[in-house]
Amino acid sequence: MNAGAVLRRSEQGLLVAALAVATVLPLLDAFGRPLGGFHVPGAGSILQLVTLWTAFVGGLLATREGTHLTLSTAELLGSGRARRLARLFAFSVAAAVCAVLAWASVGLVRADREQGKVLSFGLPEWAAETIMPAALLLMAVRFAWKASDGTRGRVAALVTLASPFLLSLVPEAAAPKLVLPLAAVILLAALLGAPVFVAMGGLALLLFWKDAVPVAAVSAEVYRLIASPTLPAIPLLTAAGYILAEGGASTRLVRFFRALFGWMPGGLAVMVAAVCALFTTFTGGSGVTIIALGGLVYPILRDDGYPEGFSLGLVTASGSLGLLFAPSLPVILYSVVASVPADSLFIAGLVPGLLLVVLTAAWGIRQGLRLDAAGRQRPRFQLRELAASFWQAKWELALPVLVIVLFATGFASMVEASAAACAYAAVVECFITRDIHPFRQLPGVLVKAGALMGAVLILLSVAMGLTSWLVDAQIPTALLEWVKTHVSSPLVFLLVLNVILLVLGSVLEIYSAIVILAPLVAPMGAAFGIDPIHLGVIFLANLELGFLFPPVGLNLFLSSSRFGIPLPKLYRHVVPFLLILGAGVLLITYVPAMSTGILSLLGRR
Repeated sequence: MNAGAVLRRSEQGLLVAALAVATVLPLLDAFGRPLGGFHVPGAGSILQLVTLWTAFVGGLLATREGTHLTLSTAELLGSGRARRLARLFAFSVAAAVCAVLAWASVGLVRADREQGKVLSFGLPEWAAETIMPAALLLMAVRFAWKASDGTRGRVAALVTLASPFLLSLVPEAAAPKLVLPLAAVILLAALLGAPVFVAMGGLALLLFWKDAVPVAAVSAEVYRLIASPTLPAIPLLTAAGYILAEGGASTRLVRFFRALFGWMPGGLAVMVAAVCALFTTFTGGSGVTIIALGGLVYPILRDDGYPEGFSLGLVTASGSLGLLFAPSLPVILYSVVASVPADSLFIAGLVPGLLLVVLTAAWGIRQGLRLDAAGRQRPRFQLRELAASFWQAKWELALPVLVIVLFATGFASMVEASAAACAYAAVVECFITRDIHPFRQLPGVLVKAGALMGAVLILLSVAMGLTSWLVDAQIPTALLEWVKTHVSSPLVFLLVLNVILLVLGSVLEIYSAIVILAPLVAPMGAAFGIDPIHLGVIFLANLELGFLFPPVGLNLFLSSSRFGIPLPKLYRHVVPFLLILGAGVLLITYVPAMSTGILSLLGRR
């Protein structure tokens, strides 16, 4: 077995082991409390360490698999020589930034080693942190290797690994003059395909370097974030979503919702909206819904007589429905970044989320009525089929109920409920429905999930370094003063916010948008007296709409790739859904009672 294969298996083994520990530990605490207060000693520190390793080993896997989150603009280059040159440039810059981040992490490890801090279960803190420089250095090497298929290109990219040494040679007085040119290089690389975390990490390094602050400050912010008590929910829910997507959950859910709604006018269109919303709830805004369900529901719509354009538009639009429902990952991520309670955000998002699903379904009913008028015969309602399909899909339908009940009753924290969701999904798919073999297939599914969760956690981690500099430089305060000077009305502010989020939501991947924009938007909303929970719902609803916004909304690219439809043709098909959902987002924005009303009824306001 060669060295590459050994490294690959080691990464996969570490990731699967980390996910197993991250799942078991919270469950032991959750179910141990009623049984005499049983608690695993040092569980908090162990979970923190596991999350750190999951982030960086997952990030290493994401580099190997090419699944780091990038801007959609890179897709506009098409293929050919221009795309190859863009890849060489973008990945060379990515390699350089990762090399500098690795060096910054070495500084953090050295500093903590001198302080002699020890985790609660006896492991020196610096030893736990060594995964950061090791993984980042390997990521730098992988980016350099992937920069080109030719030897000369790879050698040129590998030279960039000397960036930490080159930066150390720059006189301190010259650093401010180099910031703008280097920042332009990093941003151009992001536009040409470098991961978003490279852009944010690189900019954070440059800004601290300009101010003569040790670049280890970026790595210190990374490690500080890992201590967030809610953060482990992200990898756990990602794993649960991938397990369901790889099993037979999609087929069972489609059968159930078809039996439930198929007899109605436009019933199959309603079915698509409902099943996609439920599936997106599990998988977040990663595009898994279109990939996993698109090929299943699109032929059903076409066989029932729905036009090609409507069917494509419906599947594309439905791919992001359900983003506001528990236990959606973007909601949890927003709660971490904006420091708002995740449970309140889930409750507040229930009615707005249902509104967007109902609007999509209503447009489907309209189309169904037109087909009925043309002589189509709808299937009859069959109680026996509904009961049989419900019984078959009962395990998947019970998952969101399980998470909500565990969390809402106070029996479990968000992390413990997420661990229960992950364990539940694994048990159902491996031992009850037996769609996934627990030894031959489950590790591979977890590795796929690990590539996404690593990409998200790495992005979130390095973004905290950039956010730290912005706060130190009082940028949010200055931006807030500018907005207050030029925008006097909260209604105008919300309208401007809608437009900005719609446009940026179509360019940025949703996790990137949350990490970059939420820390800036939250204080501005507070200054205009907007409820922070309502602002979070507005923020996420706009990003949900951004998935459909031409020319580079994520769902547009996924649907075009999945069905082989040219983008310009697809734009025409999604415009009606974009307008309908846009009206829904405006209603959510300007009727805050839709978000906060249910919180008031429950005594949370």
